[in-house]
Amino acid sequence: MHDFLFGIYPYIALTVAILGSIARYERDPFTWKSSSSQLLRRKQLIMGSVLFHIGVLIIFGGHLVGLLTPIAVFDALGITHEAKQILAMVAGGIAGVMALVGGIMLLQRRMGDARIRATTTFADTGILMLLLAQLVLGLSTIPVSMGHLDGTEMVKFMSWAQGIFTFDGQAASYIEDVSIIFKLHLFLGLTIFLVFPFTRLVHMLSVPVRYVLRPGYQIVRSRRSGSAK
Repeated sequence: MHDFLFGIYPYIALTVAILGSIARYERDPFTWKSSSSQLLRRKQLIMGSVLFHIGVLIIFGGHLVGLLTPIAVFDALGITHEAKQILAMVAGGIAGVMALVGGIMLLQRRMGDARIRATTTFADTGILMLLLAQLVLGLSTIPVSMGHLDGTEMVKFMSWAQGIFTFDGQAASYIEDVSIIFKLHLFLGLTIFLVFPFTRLVHMLSVPVRYVLRPGYQIVRSRRSGSAK
């Protein structure tokens, strides 16, 4: 089961994330949006959204750089495993708390307002709860990491992540003896990739290039005459 969850499941999750996103964009482009509820109620949205998005972006960028950058690069830059471990704990902890607080505000707003709740889908609530659970798991790894300040555990995760992307058949074995809290964190993270194409998270991939390069003029109807201009 360990080999499946951390040696095969990553490829399933990433494949569904990539192909599912492409299929959704091609087949249902009008569903490719953030579905903002700002017009229904602005209160709590700005603060919660800012905290949540900034925190998540810092965490995602930190994981991307921290896990996929070859260890030799950090060694060449003179960044020790200990320093990298402490940086990950401090920066990740601050960003995680920011995202968690913001996410709780957004969930309370979405579930506590009848108008917003009426327009909320199961996928909207479900993905937010999954992200909050993932943040809790991520923050829960910090006390465990404090017992491995030499950075050896982090090297295992780096070896695993880079092994997945280099099709290393032994990748799962690199994290076989890590704490269960880390394994739950990794599994839920992969599951979020799996459901990614079926949620509003796809708007993360959007870049407003087509808006800038759109041909022709936008058609706006006159309030008085109803004619197109």
